[in-house]
Amino acid sequence: MITLRGLAQLAADHADDLEHPVAPLRLGERVYDTDRQPVLMSVINLSQDSAYRESVAVSTQAAVRKAHVYAAEGAHLIDLGAESTIATAAAVDGQAQQRLLLPVIEQLVADDIAVSVETYEVPVAQSALEAGACVLNLTGSDHDDQMFTLAAEHRATVVLCHVLGPHARAITDADVSVDQLPQMIHVFERRIARARELGVTDLVIDPGVGFGYQLDDAKARAEYQAAALLHTFRLRRLGLPICHALPHAFDIFEDRFRSAEGVFAVLAHLGQTGVYRTHEVSLVRPVLEAMHCFRTQV
Repeated sequence: MITLRGLAQLAADHADDLEHPVAPLRLGERVYDTDRQPVLMSVINLSQDSAYRESVAVSTQAAVRKAHVYAAEGAHLIDLGAESTIATAAAVDGQAQQRLLLPVIEQLVADDIAVSVETYEVPVAQSALEAGACVLNLTGSDHDDQMFTLAAEHRATVVLCHVLGPHARAITDADVSVDQLPQMIHVFERRIARARELGVTDLVIDPGVGFGYQLDDAKARAEYQAAALLHTFRLRRLGLPICHALPHAFDIFEDRFRSAEGVFAVLAHLGQTGVYRTHEVSLVRPVLEAMHCFRTQV
């Protein structure tokens, strides 16, 4: 159970991390202080296999239309992906991904909408950045040097996702019943240093709670995700904005699963998340606005 007493103890146990400053977030020419203004990263899936059906776009025109709706609802950034990360989804080769992604990226950039591309494949990242994507949502670590070099060449911001395996489609077994943060921080420190060495100036870290941890019990997975959201502030010591993909916990919320991201957004806010990757912009935006304007004291 989440209680005020438990939250107070969590803050006391890691007090040094609470006020650690984090760098601003750059999306192309726009810069955000994510402590003052949460940034919404909306999701559009160009893969027919994506589990969250409401985010699937069946054509270029549908994707562009969805992006404009999400931007009007308050999204600062549109995250495009052309291959589902669920284990049962079909693999999509790089050329096929590019055919799906590039027309959408080009149109959105022309419409002055900031675009992120989710990938772990170098050719996909290269073509997306050349088409004008300003954020590389890097869901793997196999090709870090090449990815960082590309991002530096295009002055792109890189989201470093913590993935328990080489990439999001190859998750390995790991014991998530123990505190993951110390090892996660160690991995992030190494990758951040290498990215900067290769010229990347703008970075975001993503603890990766949206990926397929090897938990057979779906409710245990949701419990882990909730705790990870609350512990987010412990990553502030790295000095970078923190992104979370908000879970939807179907096994708990059932036919009301579309409301789940609002609940998880509250937990993410309490954990001092800066960037919220969401399928439900119109729900999450007012939730975060309320969390930022309401006061603890009466």
